[in-house]
Amino acid sequence: MALASQQQELLDDHALLEDVQKSVSTVIRGKESSVKICLAALLARGHILIEDIPGVGKTTLARSLAKVVGGSFNRIQFTSDLLPSDILGISVFKKESETFEFQPGPLFANVVLADEINRTTPRSQSALLEAMSENTVNVDDKRMTLPDPFMVIATQNPTENIGTYPLPESQMDRFIARIHLGYPDRDNEIQVLKNRRKQDPVQRLAPLLTSENVRRLQDKTETIKVSDGLVDYAMTIVDKTRNNKRIDVGVSTRGSLAWYRLAQAMALLGNRDFCIPDDFKTSAVMALGHRIKLSSASTHGVSIKSDTEEAISQILNEVDVPL
Repeated sequence: MALASQQQELLDDHALLEDVQKSVSTVIRGKESSVKICLAALLARGHILIEDIPGVGKTTLARSLAKVVGGSFNRIQFTSDLLPSDILGISVFKKESETFEFQPGPLFANVVLADEINRTTPRSQSALLEAMSENTVNVDDKRMTLPDPFMVIATQNPTENIGTYPLPESQMDRFIARIHLGYPDRDNEIQVLKNRRKQDPVQRLAPLLTSENVRRLQDKTETIKVSDGLVDYAMTIVDKTRNNKRIDVGVSTRGSLAWYRLAQAMALLGNRDFCIPDDFKTSAVMALGHRIKLSSASTHGVSIKSDTEEAISQILNEVDVPL
């Protein structure tokens, strides 16, 4: 009886998560795999970096996902003059009580859209480090907890664009995955044009989840079973990034943990309570590509479909998938 109940709950959750993906895909057409990995990042309690040239739907994808998952939402437009206090908040002196009262910044929300994150200075970028790692911030020597769930969806233009600053490696390592959108195909772009005739299609989306739903699904993601064989497969790939002549900096322990959690989320989205090799293999490039540094790589920024992602793909081809 208990087993039947668990199976029914799994089916119900799968149907709900499918509805979320389909809803977002009505706005971001032809990018189902990108929508799926963004939802997986949320289930894995991670943060997502959407990187591509301007105008291909990075911000629209972030806004769409935030709308359907419910909860509070804030957007931060990162600019060159943005200060850390503009993100975290500031203490304001109240004359009546003669005390300082903290006014929370836009970071205090369930879903935060960090739009064009690499257009602000490294000082302001670093304001997100603690928040993305520990879901807390320190302001005026006081430690404050952010809302739960908490997710940063950041968009980034290639650093070849004017007015951009490269994200530091420590910041990149906080993102559970990095994705690229690319141009839509002809038919899907025609549908995008038609959908924009009246109003912003994001406004037509309805919340399908609540904060309570998200927390429950995140807890459930952590219970997804991963066999010892799959753990060994993942660690073989991670070890190869650390012992490779082409790679100066391999995947960190934080990176391997993030990949593990992302694979669990992919299994849940696949209507399974256990992982299969494809959960790891299909998410590897997105989870690991931004965490390594090539010995011959340029240090001047990032490029679309970077050589680091090609290096991860090459390593994947060298490692046998467990049966």
